[in-house]
Amino acid sequence: MIRLRTFLRDNSGAGAAEFALILPVMLTFLLGIIDVGRFAWQVNEVGKAVQVGARRAVVTDLIPNGLSTYSYAISDSVPQGTVVPQAKFPGITCTGTSTAVTCNWKGTAPTGYPTNNAANMLTTFKALVSRMQDVDPDITYANVQVDYDWSGLGFAGDPNGPDVAPLTKVTVVNLPFKPITTFLFGASFNLPSISYSLTMEDGSGTESS
Repeated sequence: MIRLRTFLRDNSGAGAAEFALILPVMLTFLLGIIDVGRFAWQVNEVGKAVQVGARRAVVTDLIPNGLSTYSYAISDSVPQGTVVPQAKFPGITCTGTSTAVTCNWKGTAPTGYPTNNAANMLTTFKALVSRMQDVDPDITYANVQVDYDWSGLGFAGDPNGPDVAPLTKVTVVNLPFKPITTFLFGASFNLPSISYSLTMEDGSGTESS
């Protein structure tokens, strides 16, 4: 009986037991702080990647290359030297993989719009993604979307370049982020879509700064 009373009164292991209880909470808190920093870092990294991607997109060849030579004055009855109306250029969205690119009009394609050169589209798209991967290697072809939207700049029948100077937006979508705190469960979630826009400059060539 005396030994039992002594055993019940012995609290020499209380500290270790309390530490074992609080350790998971402390580790979760610490890993959560690390994950917040990693999340902020990756968002910033993607933000820089879309900036350099947009810069490349506006100074090199357009992905929808049929737009480069299409004349609204000749093929779509827009008066020579006037701004192409938004109804005539509703915008284009381009997405792709490592083997193919798809560019879809956001409305009705203009009359007589030529078929894009698929091989050239793919080359241009891959070069754009490659430039973005220089900043963030986690970006894949499937994460990149390029939009060409009406800006009110350019004029029909321009002999020196495309008749439109679209607002060019490069977006990274569905890029996964894997928190350390959920690593054991294999859980992840996608970063928010991050975009950057610039107005088209020369829209031709294969090199950019």
